[in-house]
Parts: sequence; C-alpha cells; structure tokens
Amino acid sequence: MAENENSKNAAAADDAALNEATGVASAVGALAAEASSPASSARADASPRAFAPSAGALAPTPRTREEIAESLRVRTRRGTPTEKLEVIMTSAGLDRVEAATVMVIGLGGVGSNCVEALARGGVGHLIVLDHDIVGLSNINRQAIAFHSTLGRKKHEVVRDMVHDINPDCQVEALDMFLRADDVAPLLDRYLGKVDMLIDAIDSVSAKLAIAEYADRTGMPLISSMGGANKLHPECLRFADVSETRNDPLARVMRKECRKRGIRRLRVLYSCEEPVKRPAVEGAERRERTNLGTASFMPPIFGQMLAGKVLCEIAQVPEA
Repeated sequence: MAENENSKNAAAADDAALNEATGVASAVGALAAEASSPASSARADASPRAFAPSAGALAPTPRTREEIAESLRVRTRRGTPTEKLEVIMTSAGLDRVEAATVMVIGLGGVGSNCVEALARGGVGHLIVLDHDIVGLSNINRQAIAFHSTLGRKKHEVVRDMVHDINPDCQVEALDMFLRADDVAPLLDRYLGKVDMLIDAIDSVSAKLAIAEYADRTGMPLISSMGGANKLHPECLRFADVSETRNDPLARVMRKECRKRGIRRLRVLYSCEEPVKRPAVEGAERRERTNLGTASFMPPIFGQMLAGKVLCEIAQVPEA
C-alpha cells in the first residue's frame, strides 16, 4: 500500500514538473511571438512591470517586459537580401539605413560602385546624378559598364541596376552635368532631407562648390579624391583634406579650401605616390593621356565610401 502511494506521489510530482516546464515554454514562445508582432512595442509600453526572480534564486537586475521581448525577438529580415547585414548591423541599424536618403553625384568608376553597394546595403532612398553615357573605356572599372549598356545614359543604367537589386528602393535619377553655379540651387532642394552626400565627380570647380555649400549649411558630405595612376588599395584613407598627402587632386582642393575659408572637408584619398607616366606626344592637355586607372581602384574607392556611409547611418561603433 505504501509503495503504491509513493508511486502515485512520484507520478504526480512528475506531472506537475512537466506542466510547469510546458507552461514556461509556452510563455516564452508567446513572448517571442508577441515581440515579433508590430503591436508588441505598444503593448509593452502599456505594461512596463518587471519580472521578479523566484524565491531562493539569486536575484538578477530586474528587466522590463520590453527588454525581455527584445532579447527573444526573432529577426525580421530572415530570408531577405539583407538578413546577413542584420546579423552584424542589428535590426535597429538596418531600420535607420532603410529610412535613409543618400545622394551620389557622379556615376563613374567611384560613384557607380558606391551606389551598387548602397543599394545592396538596403538604403531606402537614393538620389543619383550624371549626364554622361557609358563608353567602351568605362568597362575596366564601372559597375554599370558592359557591352550591353554602351551608349546608354549612366543615370538610367544606375536606376535600373538599383531597382534590379532592391525593388523597394526609391531612386531619383537626374540627367545633369553639374557646374559650380548649379550646385547651390540643386542642393537647396535637398537640404535637411539628405543623410549623406557623396561627391564622386572630377571637376575641381564643382567639387569646391559642393564643399563650400556643405561647410556653410552643415549638409553631411564625403568627397572622393583621385584614383588615377594609383595601384595600392591599402593606401586608401579617410581624413580631412588638410591632412592629405601624395594626392594631386587633394593638393588642389586643400589649397583652394584654405583660400575660400572652407573649414572642413572629409575625403577619401590615397597616400600612395602616383605612378608617373608621360603624356602621348602631340596630345592636348585636356585629353589627360598620362592618366590611367586600374580596374580595381575606383571600385574600392566606391565600396569604401558606401561602407563608411552605411556604418555611420546604422550607428555601428567605430573599429
């Protein structure tokens, strides 16, 4: 009789433990489901009570309901093109990227590769600008240059590329050759609406006008310096233009910024001494026959610019 009673008691204890474990698992599952629901934040705000530790347990720091829900939350981008980015940039970081507006002026070797990386990174709104067409000499370095795109407008090819990568991205593609006098009227349209402006053009006068505008208004700007006659990507650096060296374009920009009172200009440049090459005999200076470009340097410039912008918008801590 005693043995039967003991067996019944043990079975009852096992059932109670199983019920308790099942109840905990159900609660955790419900909480995880609640956290993945759009309305979870509102409900969490309405019930900010903390969970207390069980009797006799070492009491941890109390956590609110929303903190626990966040710790159990299932990633929302699983199975999407940005799921791998979410792992390292966090969901909140990618929310900021998707809500961001980035403007890229110039869609050559640097600009086109920068836009491609921004599109793959999930930027929600891109403004791109160029007036040129894709030419045969562009194929060695530009993300949009293929035999199938020869003769097409660069801004149109970039727009199509972005939509093929990220159909949800809003793209404003502008067909425009930017002169210095055009800079202020253009940028005035986007003042306060752009999270980052990337200057990837060659014209010194327009670059200076962009730098002057950004310095005066506070529009966030990163300007690409020269990649011509450079061969070593490990020499690329982010710096203020006043700290640059061994970059002919940066030298001109540095001098002109001082003249114009431009206080700061963040740039990406190469500290490598440029390869020296003589101009083709009889060629005019504007033909720049002594300037060559490696297939990998402008794309790396563009990728680094995109990386810097994505990390800053996502608020990734500095390395």
